[in-house]
Amino acid sequence: MEWYSVLAFLIGGLVLFMLLGLPVVFAFFAVNVIGAYVYMGGEIGVAQLVRNAVDSVQNFALLPIPLFIFMGEVLFHSGVAARAIDAIDKLIARLPGRISLVAIAGGTVFSSLSGSTIANTAMLGSTLLPEMYKRGYSPSISIGPIVAVGGLAMLIPPSALAVLLGSIAQIPIGALLIASILPALVLAALFFGYVIVRCRLNPALAPPYEVAELSWRERLMPSVIYVLPLMSIFLVVVGSIVAGVATPTESAALGAVATIGAAAAYRRLRWASFLVSVRETLRFTVMTLFIICGSITFSQILAFSEASAGLSAVILDAGFAPLTVVVGMLLVLMFLGCFMDQVSMMMITMPLYMPVIELLGYDVVWFGVLTLMMLEIGLATPPFGLLLFVAKGAAPPGTSMAEVIRSVWPFIAMALLVVALIIAVPDLALLLPGMMH
Repeated sequence: MEWYSVLAFLIGGLVLFMLLGLPVVFAFFAVNVIGAYVYMGGEIGVAQLVRNAVDSVQNFALLPIPLFIFMGEVLFHSGVAARAIDAIDKLIARLPGRISLVAIAGGTVFSSLSGSTIANTAMLGSTLLPEMYKRGYSPSISIGPIVAVGGLAMLIPPSALAVLLGSIAQIPIGALLIASILPALVLAALFFGYVIVRCRLNPALAPPYEVAELSWRERLMPSVIYVLPLMSIFLVVVGSIVAGVATPTESAALGAVATIGAAAAYRRLRWASFLVSVRETLRFTVMTLFIICGSITFSQILAFSEASAGLSAVILDAGFAPLTVVVGMLLVLMFLGCFMDQVSMMMITMPLYMPVIELLGYDVVWFGVLTLMMLEIGLATPPFGLLLFVAKGAAPPGTSMAEVIRSVWPFIAMALLVVALIIAVPDLALLLPGMMH
């Protein structure tokens, strides 16, 4: 059977099972079993598939996923993260769009402590959106920044999704975690600058209000007490990887210990919140391991049937410029982001993309950062961007989905600008990983 028939059969079967309402993970497993039986020698192929699935989740490199998730859950459920947001609120002076700036700064800090985009958006939305609406802020300058900065948790370590991408796409996880930091900070700075300029040009978007006069000591001390100690968790995770003293797995374990220690030091570690954190971590981890099983075995079937090699050969023989191929891949990810969740996008595209990227001679870490950027954009693209629904749920009653969608477009444009910057200046993504060697 020709490679394109194999590819059409596998992808078509996957789409069919998903249209029938089967969850993505189980749709993948169904296609994998059928594909293994048809293309890998019947029962022998299915038995090999089972062995491959077991091997795929026995990888020691996957341990950062539950540990990173656990860190964010502990900080979220213990209330330590909310205290840090309050401290940042006191630190920011009377700038235009002040509460929106608090959301961006606070969201960036929380992103460096939590690997969950949903937790980031939900916390910021529930704590800051009601205050913004009370102060007369326009939805475009209140909802937009919260959705945009919520996605940064996907880019800044500890990012469970970056570990998942590294596992599926066979990209060095430590390098990928570090590589996303600079693009994320550039993106946060663009968000910050946009809010200030927009609110200065049109003060009606965020009416100024009286802020209690605080001395410098009163402004700085809450951050010294509640923000700086938490940033040490980020330094433990990232610093140990960059310094080469710990693998990503070991740094994740250090980060989890540091997080527990921080919650205990603030006297916020309660048995009930600890159990909730563990339960949520286990739920997400089991789902993630199923995803990895399905995706890696799907990749192996594509490789065994030579569908991956056939597709790669067609793309390379077509004579397109290598950069054109990369941009086309990113546009496909952006299109899929309008309709699919990030995990499904990775599972479908990475087994097809990575062989092509390697044949074209591009740095896989660089492409991994570009992929994370497009996945982050997909969180906010209508009609099915996940964070749009999270923000709508957290927004005050009466907020329409149309208002939520309109508010995010400028921030999507800024994220695409950063994607273009990474393509034009690869060192933006590769500078920090280069320091690891």
